[in-house]
Amino acid sequence: MLSLALGLITMPVQAQNAALNARIAQLATQEESKVIAWRRDIHEHPELGNQETRTAALIAAHLKKLGLEVQTGVARTGVVGILRGGKPGSVVALRADMDGLPLTEANDLPFASKVTTTYLGQPVGVMHACGHDTHVAMLMGAAEVLSQVKKDLPGTVKFIFQPAEEGSLPGVEGGAKLMVKEGVLDKPKVDAVFGIHINAQTEVGNLTYRSGGEMASADRFTIKVHGKGAHGAYPWNSVDPVVTAAQIILGLQTIVSRQIKLIDDAAVVTVGTINGGVRYNVIPPDVELSGTIRALSPAVQQQIWASIRRIATNIAESAGATADVNIEPYVPVTTNAPDLTARMLPTLRAVAGSTHVREIKAVTGAEDFSFYQEKVPGLFLFVGGMTPGTDPATTADHHTAGFRIDESGLTLGVKTLATLAADYLSGAKR
Repeated sequence: MLSLALGLITMPVQAQNAALNARIAQLATQEESKVIAWRRDIHEHPELGNQETRTAALIAAHLKKLGLEVQTGVARTGVVGILRGGKPGSVVALRADMDGLPLTEANDLPFASKVTTTYLGQPVGVMHACGHDTHVAMLMGAAEVLSQVKKDLPGTVKFIFQPAEEGSLPGVEGGAKLMVKEGVLDKPKVDAVFGIHINAQTEVGNLTYRSGGEMASADRFTIKVHGKGAHGAYPWNSVDPVVTAAQIILGLQTIVSRQIKLIDDAAVVTVGTINGGVRYNVIPPDVELSGTIRALSPAVQQQIWASIRRIATNIAESAGATADVNIEPYVPVTTNAPDLTARMLPTLRAVAGSTHVREIKAVTGAEDFSFYQEKVPGLFLFVGGMTPGTDPATTADHHTAGFRIDESGLTLGVKTLATLAADYLSGAKR
């Protein structure tokens, strides 16, 4: 009798969830033209990290019009909107990033960016070359959709519009790390957080994800090699930091190829800059290297740090030089909580269709969404932004001047964000 009673209770709940999700899908489709218009406006007026004042004002005005509680100036330019449902329940957060990149756009679009600025002392263009304009537009759309069904939502939705995902100027704190520090996951306390990222190499209509470590941690390292300068004609009078630096670079290549168990985790150690000397026939006293470290687990990350320090200092010592190694953690591993991922996978399949949802291999790119995931369970997804039938090898990559998105994929993003929030709050299990 008890099981029969529970079944009778469950059936109406499931019916209510189905009706709510059908309504969300309908509203998301109706929002398409608005979402595309927002995206084009933001794309035409990109702003660098911690400078997103126009974008923030657009978002805040929209959220206020919807009747949400709105906080501005969070982590400098961030905006947070709070939607309280018609019934008590949990708190879920949805996040979008707002910043563009210092890059001159090469697309022939009527809404292509013509914005220019000065970045690190150099004149540059500004472009949404990673799709953050679409993220903002999709989350604005999800906020409008959910505001229209709020009486049926058991709980609270927090909309996080975050600045500076691409990083701040040197020495300036920003992005998700600062938002968390300023309490964006508190008051009300968030129980789970969801985020999506457009992908220019995935066909429109598809969602991809990975349970566990999905995107790599990213750290910056510098190695300053101190030797002894001399005339280039008399190298025996020097302790040559150029040759020593070259040996260190080669030594660093053995970390991934010989020290990391690559069948378990991918890893990257890349030297991106070498600076030393001012004249062809003068051996300089110092050389500085800098590069990036990528890892998919904290254990591998720590192993790489130790290996860089050991290799650099020991090779330098063998040459009679010294090496100062500095490693600056940037973002942690983007880790999708396995329990949350499994719980929400039926939602993804219901939204996009089972054949359009797939698990992917880990990505060595990085995302500061990981700072939210350090505090609460989180799920980060990719939504397709490539025109169907296109060869991914021919599409411009993210962070390039030719990057472009098929806007017909934005409605799926709106629907995914809104349905994830609704299903999580209702505790839906399909």
